[in-house]
Amino acid sequence: MTQTLPAGLSVTARVPASSANLGPGFDTLGMALGLYDEISVTTTESGLSVRVEGEGADDVPWGPSHLVVRAIERGLEAAGVWAGGLDVVCRNVIPHSRGLGSSASAAVGGLAAANGLVALLDPALALDDEQMVQLSSEFEGHPDNAAASVLGGAVVSWSEDQVDEDLPRRFGAVRLEVHPSIRAVALVPEDRSSTSHTRGLLPELVPHGDAAFNASRAALAVVALTTRPDLLLVATEDRLHQQQRASALPVTTRWVAALRERGIAAVVSGAGPTVLALTTAPFPADLRSAVEADGLRVLDLKIADGVRTD
Repeated sequence: MTQTLPAGLSVTARVPASSANLGPGFDTLGMALGLYDEISVTTTESGLSVRVEGEGADDVPWGPSHLVVRAIERGLEAAGVWAGGLDVVCRNVIPHSRGLGSSASAAVGGLAAANGLVALLDPALALDDEQMVQLSSEFEGHPDNAAASVLGGAVVSWSEDQVDEDLPRRFGAVRLEVHPSIRAVALVPEDRSSTSHTRGLLPELVPHGDAAFNASRAALAVVALTTRPDLLLVATEDRLHQQQRASALPVTTRWVAALRERGIAAVVSGAGPTVLALTTAPFPADLRSAVEADGLRVLDLKIADGVRTD
């Protein structure tokens, strides 16, 4: 039986950005980054109020079709709980359409806010991490960004073949504890990119040699991220998606190459256009100046823990 939340309950979810692929781990590897959106939700007697501040405030719908609202409703439904009304405030910092997982963060944040409300009613009804990964990945269609925002650290994620069209595809993920010496630097252009467009540039089939190459590098990336950061440069090599997208991401491609020539493990963050650099040393001052002169923001980011509510 569905339980109704009383009016006046309030929670805030703080959800990190994420980077997917990390070079060779297409739709598999991800990492949570210390750049956060906040979603505050209060139950009311009836109705829906949505306010958006910061990134995307002028671009996203302020109503029931908003991704955060849909995720809140899905989380409540999964827990067998409902609310008469909701007041939702989104404070967005994560850049939109830049390859930093803003849509995954919205889904995870909405689900986490719903879960926080459920826990206030009855902790026994709250969703666990496995359910959070599943539900947020259903919104995304793949689990790498969503799982990173749920679990934090770096993640290895996967999806299972859909054997029943009436049931959602199953998703899973495990967290990797990132070596403490590794730091992340994001180079964020002003231009945006479309994930659907850049994904459409990828071929249906890939050569066997390229598939084997990426399998070896993805396996090595797990080692490099956790115990052998000296292997990051070779472990982030890719043959399956970055060069194939290069025509749509000229500035990104140029900076990935420039950083790698300097021995820095740089990759396209998700579908771009952000460049993610993983390094154990401070980002070189001359490169920082050159990147900023080219119109990109340079963000020094911690490897983040997963979403939190309070």
